[in-house]
Amino acid sequence: MIPLKIATCRPLPEPDVDEPLLLDALREAGIDARMTPWREDNDSVDATPTIIRSTWDYIHHVDDFLYWAEAASSRAPLWNPIDIIRRNVHKSYLLDLQMRGIPVTPTVLARRGDPRGLAEIVSGSRWTDVVIKPAVGAGSFETHRLRADDPCCNEVFSKLCNERDVLIQPYLPSVEGHGERALVWIDGEFTHAVRKSPRFADGAESVSEALPISSAEFALGHAALRDIADRLLYARVDVAPGFDGMPLLMELELIEPSLFLMQNPRALQRLVEGIRRRLQSAARY
Repeated sequence: MIPLKIATCRPLPEPDVDEPLLLDALREAGIDARMTPWREDNDSVDATPTIIRSTWDYIHHVDDFLYWAEAASSRAPLWNPIDIIRRNVHKSYLLDLQMRGIPVTPTVLARRGDPRGLAEIVSGSRWTDVVIKPAVGAGSFETHRLRADDPCCNEVFSKLCNERDVLIQPYLPSVEGHGERALVWIDGEFTHAVRKSPRFADGAESVSEALPISSAEFALGHAALRDIADRLLYARVDVAPGFDGMPLLMELELIEPSLFLMQNPRALQRLVEGIRRRLQSAARY
């Protein structure tokens, strides 16, 4: 069987429903996949290819995580590639995409220690209902919906900004009705989408069955991945309608996104085939 490491963390902050599905499918395909907590893999000299999946605690150990990813990439193939991981760790990539003309949820980045209050930062935008989140984050960790003009809310923002870089965005009402849509990309194509309910401050995630991707969402997803699509094994493009009804990019997840494989068995098989093909190619060199 072909060996493969699947990078994870232990303990998991929440269950990974993709894990058992992927492990079973890989083993059926002749791939000896083993879950490997990344923090226990730093001193390894094992030249086994690695796919990153559920390394969800990396947000608390970013420098260590990047050190591990660099080391793993120097030993054997790492998917997704290390340069893409580096660029995707900090959500300032949203500002870069915005400068390239990608329709992104309007975003302001406040650097750690910024002395300004929340109301001052958004004063030129007329935003009152806002979402704040760490610029290095996953899940709903320290994600809050706040009133920009509420002094109590400013305390929440100031405390977080004293500790981390913070993103401030307007709250999009569409996430309550239409919902945020997670577009799943696997090995060269979008396979399906799911609807995610709003999630704040480590709340539980609720997702739908597999949904079709609209033409406008499809176009936005391809635009967001345009320069890197041929180098990705997997990706997730999270979108929601803006105030004019057209989809906006909320996040571009390229490191360890849930891929909602339970909702689409074809997506699971496509992922396994993509991994198998990459492993066979790596073995020839």
